[in-house]
Amino acid sequence: MREESDPPTPGERGEDGPGRTRLAARQRELVQALLSGDVVPAGFDAHRIAVEARSLLVKRRSVAAKLRPDLVDRLGSQFALRFDEWALDHPKPADSSFRADLNRFETWLYARGHLARPRRRRRRLRGRRG
Repeated sequence: MREESDPPTPGERGEDGPGRTRLAARQRELVQALLSGDVVPAGFDAHRIAVEARSLLVKRRSVAAKLRPDLVDRLGSQFALRFDEWALDHPKPADSSFRADLNRFETWLYARGHLARPRRRRRRLRGRRG
């Protein structure tokens, strides 16, 4: 038996069916606008969404720089530009770690020619002279 103090169920709030589906679609549109610069859904302030989207991009770049300082060093002043270019086309998957996300970024850098692949060092075997 439901107590008066219990929160209403989704059906009691009118959130089942088409209303819930529309809400989910609007949420997806908003997330896309925030993470990849897609069109801002109707009813939202485009300027505020742009400001928040920029903030999220800067935060993601900051985390990237802390986790992969080697990429920052190798790209120098191009790091922010390249990361932002990549990030707008590659939103971070919800089920992916930041490190996996940054491995994809590094692969993209190599594929686009923004970074040269590091040379492998040859290991010398001890006791052998060539």
